[in-house]
Amino acid sequence: MTESVRPARIGILTISDRASSGVYGDESGPAIRSTLEEILTSPWEAVACIVPDGLESVRDAPVDLVDQGGCDLVLTTGGTGPAPRDLTPEGTEAACERMMPGFGELLRRRSLEQVPTAILSRQTAGIRGKALIVNCPGKPSSIRVSLMAVFPAIPYCIDLIGAARLETDRTVVQAFRPT
Repeated sequence: MTESVRPARIGILTISDRASSGVYGDESGPAIRSTLEEILTSPWEAVACIVPDGLESVRDAPVDLVDQGGCDLVLTTGGTGPAPRDLTPEGTEAACERMMPGFGELLRRRSLEQVPTAILSRQTAGIRGKALIVNCPGKPSSIRVSLMAVFPAIPYCIDLIGAARLETDRTVVQAFRPT
């Protein structure tokens, strides 16, 4: 008998005052989705939402995506810089039970290979229940670079916390799982 695989639920959370109010269209959320479509071979479904910048909205959205939406992974985009309303790291930390600082370290290191202003980024990651929450950059062209950097560790991380299994296209991203 073949065991059925539960599709992973992946939250794609765009954090932007202007995109949430309709001043311009969201390009970052679709960039995350496009990169996931390239990387993943296992079944998954996206749960996308857009919220304004600010501590409460950024804290509450991942909590809802995980607790009510059943997401195994939440990828945020936007709000990680030094501007006064860029509170994504603070909101992420408030939503998480444990922080995973290595993700932010790698994201900054990889971004610094592209632009010197990457040092201004405050991206982080953490765990809420059986879900991993990772802050991605807000610039659509930087999202793929960032996800390619951290995705080798994401499937094993969510295995360890009990989330749905993710498989990657090994020609795109080689997920690392110790034997």
